[in-house]
Amino acid sequence: MVLSLDLRRYRNIVVLTGAGISVASGVRPFRGPNGVWNEWDIERCATRTALEQSPQSVWQAFGPLRSQLQTTQPNAAHRALARFEQSLGKHQRFTLITQNIDGLHQLAGSRNLVEFHGSLRQSRCSDEQCDQPSFVDQRAHIQTLPLCPTCGKPLRPDIVLFEEAIPAWAETQAKRSLRECDFFLAVGTSGTVFPAAAFARTAQMLGARTMLVNLEPHAADDLAFEEQQIGRAEELLPTLLGVA
Repeated sequence: MVLSLDLRRYRNIVVLTGAGISVASGVRPFRGPNGVWNEWDIERCATRTALEQSPQSVWQAFGPLRSQLQTTQPNAAHRALARFEQSLGKHQRFTLITQNIDGLHQLAGSRNLVEFHGSLRQSRCSDEQCDQPSFVDQRAHIQTLPLCPTCGKPLRPDIVLFEEAIPAWAETQAKRSLRECDFFLAVGTSGTVFPAAAFARTAQMLGARTMLVNLEPHAADDLAFEEQQIGRAEELLPTLLGVA
């Protein structure tokens, strides 16, 4: 039986979500069983080098995923986090950091959101010196390479590829929230992708209560989580957060 947590006494709540929270919405994870990386050639289509040498190959990989997202909806776990954020008192702060690029937290209504690896629902210029801002873009661009309306260079999905650093603003927001965190919850994450994989341990070292909601428990020697709730996020979170 899942008990509802009383989180009213916590002032700075940080939630980290990974691919597991979106599986119930029909979004394939990148790692593990049925993971995208089991089929894709990462070097060919998901690295900074691939973007520089053949930007169309990046679109051929991520374009179909973007098309799928046009009809994908948030599930009960996404909605529970959005309702929980809206229910907090004025003295409480809430930060949701997601490793996902599917944009479902935003669709669910989450407000204080850090899309740590970017959003596949947006595009930006591949030239870092260009003034063209990131913009909402639902087109797949599988057949024709899209060009920047400002400088004419190729556009790219606004996501973090392999060989690229986390955007400075996202890293700064995440670190600031962790410094002040007194309750840390990780949902649907394997705990293997850095730097996000270190967030739980950082929060714990700074005195926060740490909890994991996941289909599978983390390794026995992973002491970053004081508590683990094992099961499907869409089933556990609404009750756990008291918003069922």
